[in-house]
Amino acid sequence: MAVPRSNQRKKNNTAMRTVGALVGRLRTQAGLSQGALADKACVAMETIASIEQGRRPLLPHMAERLDSILESKGVLWVLIDNLPDETKFPIWVLEYVAHEQEAIALSWYENQVLPGLLQTEGYARAVLENIVPILSKEETESRLVARLERQAVLHREGAPLNASFIVWEPVLRYRIGGDGVYFAQLRHLRACAELPGISLQVMPLSGECNAGLDGPFILLETPEHQQLAYTEVQRGSHLIHDPYEVSILSQKYAMLRSQALSPKESMRLVDQLLGES
Repeated sequence: MAVPRSNQRKKNNTAMRTVGALVGRLRTQAGLSQGALADKACVAMETIASIEQGRRPLLPHMAERLDSILESKGVLWVLIDNLPDETKFPIWVLEYVAHEQEAIALSWYENQVLPGLLQTEGYARAVLENIVPILSKEETESRLVARLERQAVLHREGAPLNASFIVWEPVLRYRIGGDGVYFAQLRHLRACAELPGISLQVMPLSGECNAGLDGPFILLETPEHQQLAYTEVQRGSHLIHDPYEVSILSQKYAMLRSQALSPKESMRLVDQLLGES
């Protein structure tokens, strides 16, 4: 019998809080602050704080790293590896999100909706409210908060993210949520494009070529310079580690950048659309 999604989320949250509490206890016993542990683990302090607060899952590779630093004799790794099946997370999604928050570079092509990192609250809510089967109010709010929290990576200090976004023009013209949401979203895109390290390009409808017809995808580079890719389709998603497959998507993205409008031309298009308000 399938576990209702609301119950599944509660079990996942309980497991994450339990693991996080143990990390905090071990850290305190080792005489380390969150910042000191983050430095030793080569991650942002927010990563450690999120794990301890149960907002981010402790992934196996990080559990091993923390076990080594905290000299906890594999306790964290064993705990993660032996969580009951019903409390394990959809690792293909959460592992990507964890990598996204630590990435030093990110390249995102989208031809369905605007990238989640660039969505306003109103736009994100409209997207979530269009999901079928319909989400519960609790599920919608939970996903909305999680999506908005992820956007902090665009404003990260100390190790700024170098991010490139390419969006197909029809996505910009789709007035999901109504005119109020639409024009607020366009103004937000304009502001995001002005952030340090952020590049926004539009794939024009007038173009004769498009290397991204197979669908959206994301490329990212970890602090350890590992190249990863992430794709989503109906009812599923996939985090890609295989260097050959990542290389193919990297070639696609390079071609997309050459086919898209330049960042300045893209902003002129956004300004034209804003002129309709």
